[in-house]
Amino acid sequence: MPPINLSTFVVIGIVIIVAFHAGKNIRHLKLPSLIGYMILGVILGPSLCNILSEGLQLQLGFITEIALSFVAVSIGLELKFSALKKLGMGIIWIILMESFGAFIVVFGGLYLLTGDLSLSLIFGAIAPASAPAGTVAVIQEYRARGSLTKALYAVVGFDDGLGIVIFGFAASFARMILIRESGGAEVSMIQMLMSPMKEIAFSILVGAATGWLFSLMTRRLKNPTDVLLLLFGYVFLATGLCDMLHLSVILTNMVFGMLVVNTQQPSLVQKIHDRLPLIMPLLFLLFFTLAGSNLHLANLPALGLLGAVYIVTRTAGLMGGSFLGGLLGKTDKKIRNYTGMGILSQAGVAIGLALIVKHEFAEIGKITADGMTRGAHLGAVVITTVTATCIFFEIIGPILTRIALTKAGEIPKDDNDDH
Repeated sequence: MPPINLSTFVVIGIVIIVAFHAGKNIRHLKLPSLIGYMILGVILGPSLCNILSEGLQLQLGFITEIALSFVAVSIGLELKFSALKKLGMGIIWIILMESFGAFIVVFGGLYLLTGDLSLSLIFGAIAPASAPAGTVAVIQEYRARGSLTKALYAVVGFDDGLGIVIFGFAASFARMILIRESGGAEVSMIQMLMSPMKEIAFSILVGAATGWLFSLMTRRLKNPTDVLLLLFGYVFLATGLCDMLHLSVILTNMVFGMLVVNTQQPSLVQKIHDRLPLIMPLLFLLFFTLAGSNLHLANLPALGLLGAVYIVTRTAGLMGGSFLGGLLGKTDKKIRNYTGMGILSQAGVAIGLALIVKHEFAEIGKITADGMTRGAHLGAVVITTVTATCIFFEIIGPILTRIALTKAGEIPKDDNDDH
């Protein structure tokens, strides 16, 4: 269907109005509002009405980055070291075990299915990446509070950083295997790992620097609205630097928030908490509607057995790893039992890693029967499967997050009853 030519502002206005009602109505079914936003996005996107065409999605791409930036800041503002200390070593065990658990189980399952070592390594490396926006949106929408909520903030915040490291190692091994198969000159492991390590190091540096500047400039401000205005400025600055330097938007802005909450007076942090929730619902509405428009229904048939095994093994790895980490770290029973349910969402970071594979592996490996290099074939399989499986995880992830928070008793009763 050809795109419908409407003013960009008309489209944004329609999206906000219709998504608002879609979110309200979906809650009558005991589902988070973001599911309604995503369904609307699919309807308005190229799969059906094509109002949110691919060209318009590119124009509005900055909204996604802004939303992710503020999601990351929100996560960072919840990661106060004193509060994390109360959760103990258990949270570190959970982060390690769920990340490596997802990698190992997905790698093992796909290797048994395909016998392809390179393909299995790449899928295993992408598996730990989560989509923090879904988890944070549910927490904020239902005003969840408690130890499980704090654990979820910590896990979805830190596991992307660990996921980047895992991906760097696994992608290096996969590349070396493909190069060796084709008889080409090998690149050293050190050279391969420098890129992800630089990304992590500079992301932390930029986040800390912009967070320190923001704290310095807002320390004497008394009006919470003034603090919010400067917060926008510095978050936009940090995000722009990430685009220029090819850094992690999530990690950079999470460090920004962590520095503020751990170094500044509670009065400044409270001013942010007073105003930031006022703009987050609009960002979530736009972000998840656009995310829905990117979900191409035509990709669903491509799932097949490979996609099904990836979904099952990733779910088992994350949930099993979280439970095992909770046991090893001797966490509260509800953290041990329910953290895995709250971290299944997967979208932007995973698709970004898949795109890296598609671009950087395109010229690597021997030529196959279809005329493609092994690397190009691997990249095509990875991007198609990950995009299709993200549809599943983006729908089921927020639903399971709500169930986990409800079972843990961390959603206020009046809010649960109302919806």
